[in-house]
Amino acid sequence: MGTAHVNQPRLTARSLARGAFRWTVRGLAFFGAVVALYWLTLDLSVIVSPSMSPTLQGTCIDDGDRVLTEKISYRFRSPRRWEVVTFLNSAGEKRMKRVVGLPGESVHMPQRGALLIDGRRAAPPFAADHEYLRYGNLTDGKPVPCGDGYYVLGDDLKDSDDSRFNGPVPAQRILGRAWLIVGPFNRLGFVH
Repeated sequence: MGTAHVNQPRLTARSLARGAFRWTVRGLAFFGAVVALYWLTLDLSVIVSPSMSPTLQGTCIDDGDRVLTEKISYRFRSPRRWEVVTFLNSAGEKRMKRVVGLPGESVHMPQRGALLIDGRRAAPPFAADHEYLRYGNLTDGKPVPCGDGYYVLGDDLKDSDDSRFNGPVPAQRILGRAWLIVGPFNRLGFVH
């Protein structure tokens, strides 16, 4: 009895090139899908100003927190009071501030530290030693209407270019919710 001889396919330069081409195309497609998913759902920013300190820290691109903004939740719901949002200012620059006043409300500060929303005291749900200061449009003693926008304030109000000077942020300029500090490693965690 003879043994059956099975023909093994020969690896030729042409078949190797086709295989390498297929893997390259698949790799590029996968990379493109990851980039598209990131672009549609996330945004990475570096904190370069102390205006949100101590929540978000940094003074320049070298020492600033790296913050991921998620862009999904606001497709299903509106920003909530005290959330930190990422938005574009009137010059098209990204900023992160805390939402204080919602559309249809008015923000008022009759005296230093007494933040009122529609006439009722609004206490932030974080450190008790945090105090909002009367500057900009909060100094004249009149309520500031939010209209269709969001009144935002920085956590370090001595150094914050926020709604006190620029008015409420229109909803269409809000990119998403500042969600996760991804760097530096010792600051890793969710944005509160």
